[in-house]
Amino acid sequence: MELILIRHGLPEKVVTTDGTPADPPLSAIGLKQAELVAEYLNDTRLDRLYSSPMRRAQETALPLAREQGLEIETEQGVAEYDRDAGSYIPVEQLKEENYEQWQNLMKGEMGSVDFSVFYETVVSALTRLVDENRGKTIAVACHGGVVNVWAAHVLGLQPGMFFNPNYTSLSRFKAASTGEKSIVTLNEHFHLKALS
Repeated sequence: MELILIRHGLPEKVVTTDGTPADPPLSAIGLKQAELVAEYLNDTRLDRLYSSPMRRAQETALPLAREQGLEIETEQGVAEYDRDAGSYIPVEQLKEENYEQWQNLMKGEMGSVDFSVFYETVVSALTRLVDENRGKTIAVACHGGVVNVWAAHVLGLQPGMFFNPNYTSLSRFKAASTGEKSIVTLNEHFHLKALS
């Protein structure tokens, strides 16, 4: 089977004052990125389309759902580690505004978030989707942390954030019925050239 992980498009910066989860929508650029990734996957027939419950992932999945004629199936296990945070700052902006915090994030140090729990949640959820969809091609609209976790898992690396996927990039994985998993591509983003 083939598993395609799609990082969400560029979201807005959101900081709440009441402590409620920020859960930002896509920015205007992010919405365009979502349209471009749907067009790019036009020649790939998906059997199922999943999404994190977070708004930025759901909005990224919408054009693809329309293009493929699929229902978006929400998968709680691929929500980002910051799902309950009261602020969301796009990672590139975080790097500029608070380099130390960005460095900590890249090391898997996420404040009050237990990265090992996040890692196990993501691996468990994606393993279940792989097992439920043998012989199929599925896509999951998710997050940079989720892509890092699954790629690290497949490669046998220590859990951590080892690269920064582009917004709406694709990372393709194969899973054999015998259990072997492999990476086909990481951070595929040819479809974004139109925005350069």
